[in-house]
Amino acid sequence: MSIHEQPLTRRAALVVPAGGVLALSACGGDSGGSGESTSSSAGSGDAAAAGGVSVPTADVPVGGGVVQDRVVVTQPTEGEFKAFDATCPHQGCAVAKVESGTITCPCHGSTFDASTGDVTGGPAQKGLTAKEATVDGDTVTVA
Repeated sequence: MSIHEQPLTRRAALVVPAGGVLALSACGGDSGGSGESTSSSAGSGDAAAAGGVSVPTADVPVGGGVVQDRVVVTQPTEGEFKAFDATCPHQGCAVAKVESGTITCPCHGSTFDASTGDVTGGPAQKGLTAKEATVDGDTVTVA
């Protein structure tokens, strides 16, 4: 029986002819798995059109935060808002939740300080990238 007569297996699908190119995508899609503390699309208006994210301040709990469009917005203390890129520096998964002052990546369990983005538990070796958060009335906008 030739390869053309056998059912296609995963191993056979990875065979690449000489000079061919093989492209594989890594794990860690945009969703970040289950357990997102809050995912809000409300209030995204002008900031989303400009490549930013807007979140109602009421949606960001004190000591917690929200993950939206690969951005984490936190409120470490009443009225203080911080923002970080939601991409975990370990392997690129999106962090999924913010609870009790800690941002958590669901892929390998890395944790980050919600007020600084600093890594508090590995396997990540560096913290989340800070972003600029601006409060205007009842909305936090992240550029």
